[in-house]
Amino acid sequence: MIIVTGGAGFIGSALVWALNRRGVDDILVVDRLHSADKWKNLAALKFYDYLDKEDFIGRLDNGQFNSSVEAVIHLGACSSTTEKNADYLIENNYRYTCRLAGWWERESKRGENIRFIYASSAATYGDGALGYSDDESAIDKLRPLNMYGYSKHLFDLYARRRGLLKNIVGLKYFNVFGPNEEHKGDMRSVVSKVFQRARDVGKITLFKSGRSDYGDGEQKRDFIYVKDAVEMTLFFLDNRSAAGLYNVGTGEANTWNSLANSIFSALGKESCIDYNDMPVELEGKYQYFTQAGIGKLRAAGCTHACMSLEDAVKDYVQQYLLKGKYLDE
Repeated sequence: MIIVTGGAGFIGSALVWALNRRGVDDILVVDRLHSADKWKNLAALKFYDYLDKEDFIGRLDNGQFNSSVEAVIHLGACSSTTEKNADYLIENNYRYTCRLAGWWERESKRGENIRFIYASSAATYGDGALGYSDDESAIDKLRPLNMYGYSKHLFDLYARRRGLLKNIVGLKYFNVFGPNEEHKGDMRSVVSKVFQRARDVGKITLFKSGRSDYGDGEQKRDFIYVKDAVEMTLFFLDNRSAAGLYNVGTGEANTWNSLANSIFSALGKESCIDYNDMPVELEGKYQYFTQAGIGKLRAAGCTHACMSLEDAVKDYVQQYLLKGKYLDE
């Protein structure tokens, strides 16, 4: 059995979809659905069972799963970069991951060969002043810009300190976008947020730049399509000799203007972009440039070639957003 925490979420449900395409459905989905439409991500997917995250961790501690588990892919977390409740983020993102890792350690000592993969984040890199290298020996120097990034960074540090990174995998996802993200509200990708206005009004609004070295809309991100992100994730399920921290990105930075132009292109419309002042709450916490260093990923043997930004946006817009579809419909 493969356990996927956050399995009803964005990347989690896409991972279950990718496993289904391999013919794998012996999957335990762990999440917390609340009253949002996240459940819709699961409707077309095949899996063995679903458990609420608190029910699951209690059963795990009581030894219910143990020898039946092949792998744990821990993607569950609060991913809001504007969440201000630090205690909640510590408990939900850091402590919960520590409990899962503690279970994995105990099972490993008993001789169980369970693969453990968890989601870190590119938010751990902060403003990028130290670059975007996934060399875990230097992570103590990183300074995340928000509490979400710090909650992820804390577990990276914990895993290194306990020597876990010699055997488990932490994945630093960059700017992932694609189908099954609609439930994320304000944390959705810009593609999802602006699609309707681009289609109906023919205009997109982006943030102005607050730095003289970047023009408006020329801030850059490593945008990666969710289908590519899950293929890279599954590489580590297939290749158990790989361990440590790895970036999951394309290795290429693109501007927000390029992203917007790709949306208009997918819709068959001329580009029309407005620029608004950056919100006060993002000042000092905004990354102007991200680009995954993927040399370590390639050295581990992952040869997956990511879709170009324009092709990925086209697939997302034309096959999912315009049709109101989820993965595997």
